[in-house]
Amino acid sequence: MVRLLKDESLTASWQGFFEDQCKAEIETLATEYPEKRSLLIDYWDVDKADPMLAELLLHQPYKTIFNAEEALKLIDVSSEQKLELHFRVKNIPEAQKILIRKIRANRLGTFIAVEGLIKKITEVRPKLQVAAFQCQKCGAVMRIEQDEDILKEPSECFEDQGGCGRVSSFKLSTTLSLFIDSQKIEIQENPEGLRGGAQPERISVYLEDDLAGRVAPGDRVIVNGILHSVARHRGAFRLTSFDKTMDAVSIESQEFAFEEVEVTKEDEKKILKTSKDPAIYDKMRQSIAPTIYGLDIEKDALVLQLFGGIAKEMPDGTRTRGDIHALLVGDPGTAKSQMLSYMAKLAPRSVYASGKASSAAGLTAAAVRDEFGEGQWTLEAGALVLADKGLACIDEIDKMEEKDRSSLHQAMEQQEISVAKAGINATLKSRCAVLAAANPKLGRFDEFMPIHEQINMPPALLSRFDLIFSILDKPNRKTDTELADHILHSHKGGEIHEHLNKTSDDLYSKEEETKLMKHVMPVFDPEYLRKYVAYAKRNIFPVLTDDALEILQNYYVDFRSSSKDSVPFTPRQLEAFVRLSEASARIRLSQEATIDDAKRAISIIDQYLRRVGTDRETGRFDIDIIATGISHSQHERMRVILDVIQRLCTESTDDSAVRGDIINEAEIQGIESRKVEEVLDRLNRNGQIYEPSHGKYRLAGQ
Repeated sequence: MVRLLKDESLTASWQGFFEDQCKAEIETLATEYPEKRSLLIDYWDVDKADPMLAELLLHQPYKTIFNAEEALKLIDVSSEQKLELHFRVKNIPEAQKILIRKIRANRLGTFIAVEGLIKKITEVRPKLQVAAFQCQKCGAVMRIEQDEDILKEPSECFEDQGGCGRVSSFKLSTTLSLFIDSQKIEIQENPEGLRGGAQPERISVYLEDDLAGRVAPGDRVIVNGILHSVARHRGAFRLTSFDKTMDAVSIESQEFAFEEVEVTKEDEKKILKTSKDPAIYDKMRQSIAPTIYGLDIEKDALVLQLFGGIAKEMPDGTRTRGDIHALLVGDPGTAKSQMLSYMAKLAPRSVYASGKASSAAGLTAAAVRDEFGEGQWTLEAGALVLADKGLACIDEIDKMEEKDRSSLHQAMEQQEISVAKAGINATLKSRCAVLAAANPKLGRFDEFMPIHEQINMPPALLSRFDLIFSILDKPNRKTDTELADHILHSHKGGEIHEHLNKTSDDLYSKEEETKLMKHVMPVFDPEYLRKYVAYAKRNIFPVLTDDALEILQNYYVDFRSSSKDSVPFTPRQLEAFVRLSEASARIRLSQEATIDDAKRAISIIDQYLRRVGTDRETGRFDIDIIATGISHSQHERMRVILDVIQRLCTESTDDSAVRGDIINEAEIQGIESRKVEEVLDRLNRNGQIYEPSHGKYRLAGQ
């Protein structure tokens, strides 16, 4: 193999290039060797110095890179040890950057670049590079370079390596052999490039030496490497159809947010002009699912979620999330799923999943054992990891299995996912906003029941959502007329559009279609809005002004102090105010979050708390309803009744309290008999009290 690749004239050309262009870099590498052992070159530097070398690099990469590495050994550097440097190339021409689904046989053996996110990785394993075999007859050591997956063994003892020249048996000496690190990864197409629900395609990539162990599942990368084929087997037989795979030469990490969304200079001018529009917030709202009538508050919140707040790294190493989590709960037929589907298509880096069809492994991450890892355990990223720095839309979150849903707690608040299985201990990033939809257990949403009793979700998970909106379907002649008008005119516009496309008569005109479709056309088309969001997230990092900060502080403190017997807000809600204010500033591309932004955040959270965080008995805001599932007033009643039961038990002869006596005692303390019975039933269900005999109660543990 070495004889086929070696080309002295090519080695000399590379030697000249390195001495002219890279001498200083090689000298620096010599001081840091062996910790750093790769020379990374920009393709266009090679092209500028020697176009012929650059051309050979693209079309005969194995030969060119081999001779470049041979040339690196000949460079004279002031180093005590012999340098064995890798030659790595980045930033190759656009013509060589190929979508995974468009890779074809004519590209085999060429230098290409693929872009995507890492779906699976294996552990880093040692791989034989030069195998040392000891002859069992004469003891001589034979060295054979390994350039394939299957181990190559000598058939006879080589005289040119000091052997006896006879046919012999050989023993592999691992101590005398040369190993390098090796890892296999699987790259999947970026989800935002898959419009129309296509299945994402994947390709396996082999990483060697200092490239191994540098990436994690969920990372977005551009892999520059050499495409080649690997034989497939059916038992002992080799098939004529091969698998495509890549040998990585270099990996470029997409460090900046939304690099995959290209924003040109013309786009930037248009975006900056749009940001100055005084009606920007209304236009943004009208661009979110315009076919869905109404839901203005929800759409305002979704616009803010799209832009998101600022994630902060604190000096002590803690991280505060900037992503806004939202939950839509409501009656059937109120377009919740349609809204989620629209947002999944609109948001850059979005993933859509249905709770009923998703497992914990599918949403978060999993250690799996399959062919990819050749029987070993591999780490596979789930939907929340793939949506890193984007939006994860989870429909029917209430239908998820309880054990699967519990994995969302860490993913939503710490924005990390820990995997501890089969010796793999890993923490993956899931820095994404979660937009979820849920249906009430009883079919329709009841404004007078606590929210946790209506949704099959634990309060601990509900409290992690910054915004929860209940969408009600109430009969109202005025709104019903407007809604029916919106839906029917949209359908008629769609019918005329299809009619014009599929028939040649002139019954309808394009003007009629345009007139009917006018009210369902987004102000900003999705492609432009995606660029606007990517530009804002990439460049805008607003800071709260002192005035805005003071408004938020006063609102928070005043609200808490005005409610002596309930907790209207917790610090978690205060952080939600900050995130929404930052997102509001980002919409108009402002580096300052002002009083108006703070007021917009207060207005949206006020709406959300009025709908789902109000204690129906007192009429006050009470965050305990969401955070614990029980309002403060209910807590107080339960405490009083538990005290009554304990006292009656100690006074009775059989250590139990009669139901009638409990109700009478509680009524003396001002609690209605109906509410006492409700509390007794709840305490019994929760296991805090039990009935040793009908109508008699004892405290649990007595």
